[in-house]
Amino acid sequence: MDSISLQRIIDKMKLKNWTKDVDISGIKITQPDINRPALQMAGYFEYYDATSTRLQIIGFVEYSYMVAKPEEERRKIYATLMSYPTPAFVFCRDLEPDPVFQEEAVRHGVALLGTSKGTSEFMAEVIRWLNAKLCPSITIHGVLVDVFGEGVLITGESGIGKSEAALELVKRGHRLVSDDAVELRKVSDDTLIGSAPEMTKHFIELRGIGIVDIKTMFGVSSVKEHQEVDLVIQLEEWSKDTDYDRLGLEENYIDYLGNKVVCHNIPIRPGRNIAIIVESAAVNHRQKKMGYNASKEFFKRVQENMMKPREE
Repeated sequence: MDSISLQRIIDKMKLKNWTKDVDISGIKITQPDINRPALQMAGYFEYYDATSTRLQIIGFVEYSYMVAKPEEERRKIYATLMSYPTPAFVFCRDLEPDPVFQEEAVRHGVALLGTSKGTSEFMAEVIRWLNAKLCPSITIHGVLVDVFGEGVLITGESGIGKSEAALELVKRGHRLVSDDAVELRKVSDDTLIGSAPEMTKHFIELRGIGIVDIKTMFGVSSVKEHQEVDLVIQLEEWSKDTDYDRLGLEENYIDYLGNKVVCHNIPIRPGRNIAIIVESAAVNHRQKKMGYNASKEFFKRVQENMMKPREE
């Protein structure tokens, strides 16, 4: 199971640590969900064990409710709250945990953190970030390029020309995301985000030349950190025995992590400009998303022509 260290969240979100005596080196977050322990502050702990392993968020409502309670009652609730395997509590809006809360947190080894951001703002930000980092992921062999704003994943056998096509696309003003290995993350049932492994980021391998640094050669405008995958182009050796789609009336799809992505199989033979084909496929896909389908328009014209009476 993927996990993120609590220290990484503290660094990313710039959180203040109210319990520096608590060892957080081994604390891991394993799920993107969070929880606001409002009912638990009132003493209701039924079913809390199902949400206790999440990051706990304390807003003004929970805070103002508890500080109004007598110290003995607070201590009892805090002790029960801390007895669960809680990774950390985050106090929003610059709220400072009361001394009893801090004392019980240190005694139970639970980290107390703080942020100046509003509760809703912080919750939205941390959920979005955790979803991106903890979502299901795979690494596939291919090249990912941003072409006219469309994320085009180019796949195919080694040596078929994926990297050369990516280089030509970069020269034509498009942006490289990753070459050779693409890390795909499923951030929702409709969205796949691709990025490059840290080791190969901004590099392209060209057989016979070696490693090329795209960012250095073409500038920062030629690369991109991550990109949603909108279209897959599968390159394959041309075969005269294969019946290739020439109209495109029906979409073909490929499945990654349970998400279906539109896929085109492109036959490769000498003389075909792969970069221009990829550009055309990206623009055509963009048109379809905007409501215009050239294949259906052509088919409509053919039908209309067939319905016309023939002149004798």
